Amino acid sequence: MSEQTEQTEQTHSGVVIVGAGMAGVQTAVALREQGFTGPVTLLGAEPHQPYDRPPLSKAVLLGKAEDSAFDVDFEGLGIGLRLGTEVIGLRAADRELDTGAGPVPYDTLVLATGAVPLTLPGTEGVPGVHLLRTLDDAARLRPVLAAADRAVVVGAGWIGAEFATAAREAGCAVTVVEAADRVLAGALPAEVTAPMARWYEEAGAELLTGARVAGIEAGRVLLADGRSLPVGAVVVGVGARPATGWLAGSGVVLGPDGSVTADAHLRTSLPGVHAVGDCASFPSARYGARLLVHHWDNALQGPRTVAANVLAGEPVQVYDPVPYFWSEQFGRFVQYAGHHGGADTLLWRGDPAAPAWSVCWLRDGALVAVLAVGRPRDLAQGRKLIEAGTVLDADRVADPAVPLKSTARR
Repeated sequence: MSEQTEQTEQTHSGVVIVGAGMAGVQTAVALREQGFTGPVTLLGAEPHQPYDRPPLSKAVLLGKAEDSAFDVDFEGLGIGLRLGTEVIGLRAADRELDTGAGPVPYDTLVLATGAVPLTLPGTEGVPGVHLLRTLDDAARLRPVLAAADRAVVVGAGWIGAEFATAAREAGCAVTVVEAADRVLAGALPAEVTAPMARWYEEAGAELLTGARVAGIEAGRVLLADGRSLPVGAVVVGVGARPATGWLAGSGVVLGPDGSVTADAHLRTSLPGVHAVGDCASFPSARYGARLLVHHWDNALQGPRTVAANVLAGEPVQVYDPVPYFWSEQFGRFVQYAGHHGGADTLLWRGDPAAPAWSVCWLRDGALVAVLAVGRPRDLAQGRKLIEAGTVLDADRVADPAVPLKSTARR
């Protein structure tokens, strides 16, 4: 192949996006919205039309919806959608991806492969043990949940709480087993999670903290302290890791957590290769830390930055958002914005025993994070204050009757 022919083929290959979840789909859409007219190809490992994940642990799991496909006209936008295409390798020198169906050339590449759930060692293939990450996972689990009278959830994080909520709504007795000494141990401080632990009992779910799973057999979960829990279904929700194993040896630099080490413009260590969403970490000047954000809003916002930089052909836009996520659990709407690592002050707004309350974190007087339970205005106003770096009056922040937007120091 001549150099001229090779360059022509690369030009026609356009932008290839690996991963057809929220980050991948939104990158393709953003490219078109921002005026990119070249070829855009979206590779998805699953055979299903691209879909949204949050409904999987809610409406889809409970049979209130069959799927959660994105309302995107891929054909009308000129986006080439290749489903059931698993990417197994990257040869950067050739600007090609290796897939089970053969090589796929690219001119510009976007990595948007998301994350894969962590499993419990020794439980792979054990009957009755489920993960909840994909549409197929929800489809397999839905009839099991409908038939089971008792479920055990391993992990008291966000997904564990959401599944326990759905199981209780389905009429299952639920036991949540958490190896740490409290719920959400990896996400929030102990004083903040203490009132959240009470939600389990109020919902009729048993919560066992400091309890490690030693094994899972048909019909029971064995704990390290010798206890045995009868069960009809087991759901494992102990976290996720970036889906980047296929990048080994590719030249893409990965961090200790397995995430693609993107720069402030969401570019990787390889020319022409960008990364976005759950698979990528990025440096935040706002927080002075590298962040890995496994939440829906990050997969929605990051693609706009990637698209802008791809269209410009150079780094013109920095990605430094105020991270945001939400969780619906035990009849409560929980929202969080910011990053509380490095905060020096924690302030309560309201009684944590009440249905609605918030927590604010300050650093040098400026709001850096807010957790809102049933107080959506606190979240909305707090997010804007974080973006602006506004220094607040701590006494007014601690008064739940004062709107957050009115707490700026005078």
